[in-house]
Amino acid sequence: MLLSDIASRILRGVTGSHEYSGMTANLTIRIEKSFAAISPQSWSRLSGASKASASEETPYNPFLSHAFLSALEESRSANAKSGWLGHHVLLENESGMLVGAIPAYLKNHSQGEYVFDHGWADAFERAGGRYYPKLQCSIPFTPATGSRLLVAEGYDREGMQATLAAGLQEVTRQLGVSSAHVTFVPDEEVEIFTDAEYLHRTDKQFHFINEGYADHNAFLETLASRKRKALKKERRAALENGITIDWLTGKDLTEEIWDQFFDFYMDTGGRKWGRPYLTRSFYSLIGERMPEDVLLVMAKRDGRYIAGAINFIGGDTLYGRHWGCIEDHPFLHFEVCYHQAIDFALAKGLKRVEAGAQGEHKLARGYLPVTTHSMHYIAHPGLRHAVADYLERERDDVEHMNEYLSEHSPFRKGERQQED
Repeated sequence: MLLSDIASRILRGVTGSHEYSGMTANLTIRIEKSFAAISPQSWSRLSGASKASASEETPYNPFLSHAFLSALEESRSANAKSGWLGHHVLLENESGMLVGAIPAYLKNHSQGEYVFDHGWADAFERAGGRYYPKLQCSIPFTPATGSRLLVAEGYDREGMQATLAAGLQEVTRQLGVSSAHVTFVPDEEVEIFTDAEYLHRTDKQFHFINEGYADHNAFLETLASRKRKALKKERRAALENGITIDWLTGKDLTEEIWDQFFDFYMDTGGRKWGRPYLTRSFYSLIGERMPEDVLLVMAKRDGRYIAGAINFIGGDTLYGRHWGCIEDHPFLHFEVCYHQAIDFALAKGLKRVEAGAQGEHKLARGYLPVTTHSMHYIAHPGLRHAVADYLERERDDVEHMNEYLSEHSPFRKGERQQED
């Protein structure tokens, strides 16, 4: 069955009576294919999806914002042609008000997710099953942890999240797809999914944690002497040949700047991935709708920009995404993507830098291994059993690797502990 055929089977009435906080509420789950059909005002009331709805428990996450998610679809970066067809799970009360949501996409491949299940798909299809299409509950092309069970202010968060987790299973069954995959789930939502009998998968990323350092030099002082000297030398070498660094945000993000950055993205992304995911219009849309949430770190030589990295600014976190260049210089990638991100986070008082997926090379630059989580509902009992057995062994491997990497961090003994 084609992706477009599955998409025509819109779920309109998974309705029931759910208990939470001692009250009974009639709630309806439905699927919305177009993010443009969801009002920015109703979406902004969901936890962490706007600065107004943010709290210490759920800081603002720019990737959950209406501006970011709508830009992905309107720019045709995430659409049926690219294999990311919106199937957003909306939880509404009896008045039709949006009270919860899960950003979700119907997919006919496993590209752009950063949590790899190609092996599961191959095994299932060799056994005669049909793995695709599947539901992917995540932010397209964005390996950043954030809430996936979004709840509006004024509602019992834990109870409504349990309702959403159960509702996602029902959506999966009624659509007749093989599975639902919820990736880069925050620690506090893992138990919700586990209680609903989702399978738990772990992996690792490397994050910089701000321990209240006054500046980059104060951070360097916590490193072993040899590591500290190496990083200072690396930073000096990166800026040789007359290279300077600019931080661009807000009104600095002109169309001319986006043109230059897109050239970097296409050049490097084309060599790295074969086909970059994001279209040029995506950058114009985020520059228009959320310019204060975007940081471009741009490297300049001889009066022109030659490299740059895009970051997104959250309530307490700087999220590094991707970089590109049109000239190769030793250590410039490390300077633009990692050292400058730490500088910015310290200058703005942010608690951490999430530097994206993979990359053991980040460890030497002060980014420590952090466990990431994804949760998986698989409808077929045989496939579910096989995957569960595999994940049990994989979680042990991830835990042991994170322990090993943490022991080989650049920090002086006793200065830092692994972030779980």
